[in-house]
Amino acid sequence: MARHGAQWSDVEARAALRGIFDAAVAAADPRVMLASHLPPMPAGRCVVVGAGKSAALMAAALEAAWPDVELSGVVVTRYGHAVPTRRIAVIEASHPVPDANSEIGARRVLEAVRGLGAEDLVIALISGGGSALMALPAPGLTLADKQAVNRALLASGATISEMNCVRKHLSAIKGGRLAAAAFPARVVTLAISDVPGDDPAVIASGPTVPDATTFAQARAVLAHHGITPSPAVAARLAEEADETPKPGSLPHASFRMIATPAMALAAAADTARTMGFTPLILGDALEGESREMGTVMAGIARGVHCHGTPLPAPAVLLSGGETTVTIGAGPAGRGGRNTEFLLGLAVALDGASGIWAIAGDTDGIDGTDDAAGAIVAPDTLARARLAGLDPRAVLAAHDSYGLFDAIGDLVRTGPTLTNVNDVRAILCA
Repeated sequence: MARHGAQWSDVEARAALRGIFDAAVAAADPRVMLASHLPPMPAGRCVVVGAGKSAALMAAALEAAWPDVELSGVVVTRYGHAVPTRRIAVIEASHPVPDANSEIGARRVLEAVRGLGAEDLVIALISGGGSALMALPAPGLTLADKQAVNRALLASGATISEMNCVRKHLSAIKGGRLAAAAFPARVVTLAISDVPGDDPAVIASGPTVPDATTFAQARAVLAHHGITPSPAVAARLAEEADETPKPGSLPHASFRMIATPAMALAAAADTARTMGFTPLILGDALEGESREMGTVMAGIARGVHCHGTPLPAPAVLLSGGETTVTIGAGPAGRGGRNTEFLLGLAVALDGASGIWAIAGDTDGIDGTDDAAGAIVAPDTLARARLAGLDPRAVLAAHDSYGLFDAIGDLVRTGPTLTNVNDVRAILCA
């Protein structure tokens, strides 16, 4: 049972938080849930394609579930995320900015679904990160054009929905174009969601589902964030006649969600209950500036710890979604959205007792570094200052990774081979 107040030691609090985070990640393991979502075995050929941080593990899970089915195809995953497969080829590529392998992989995926018949089945394995990993430039564009837009969007603080709107309209495979290429074969998508709201059209930029966004909206996203596109990109975004497939235009394609942020948070809440905490899920699709979200969450945590509102301690506040880090004109240090959230939280808590927190990306990589996230404790700021660091200055320089690395509080899981976005847990003792 959980104990109130000072009875909780730092070691116990940290272990509890890590157990809660690990439970959320385990709930999104395709080896556990993929088989139950498979369609009936096909009469014709079965071609497997896909992209995402979990694509290779999903492919391996499918091979294990259907050992006697003749499978072929190819999936694209992030470097370091491949697992052994026997019948489905795996290509590794770059994330979050696509590279040459992203284009090679996308071309092979598209080639794999061409020329199929109505009796054939395409299973598309889609997970977070697929948008960058499977990048096939639209006519008139080069991979360099897409890379430049990707970098600008990442630095601008654009939401994942905004980024994917632009990506779809610069792509020959996203926004439903992959499913269109597979016609008349039946397409069944099995997806792991990493996006707020679990919109199928947003996960990996929706290569197998209709797209309701438009070229005009893509132009508006760039304008809103002050991004001036290259002449080639501007010309592509003016191609109104080459719109993505719209709702109702892909009747041969269906979509099944096998893991979501909400499912992961529910598993985290169950684990918290077994430890004696009362969990409160604040939402699975929270968005906003990372450091500002940290400030807001600090206020809620103080309310729990000091006043028993909105629920009494001992409690765990859980949330998911994807915050953003907006980088200004000055130089920026190393830090992902989760470590920046945590440093914002720590600064706002200012050493308050009885409150610990963990935040991490369930794929095991917070941004582009080697940590999933970090842990905050009541003495985080004090230990940072002893290490010669000014927490507020570090936060301003977006160097949260450096601070947590210096005090030994990064959480390193390695690639988890799944991705249901970020999980944040705040323990109020």
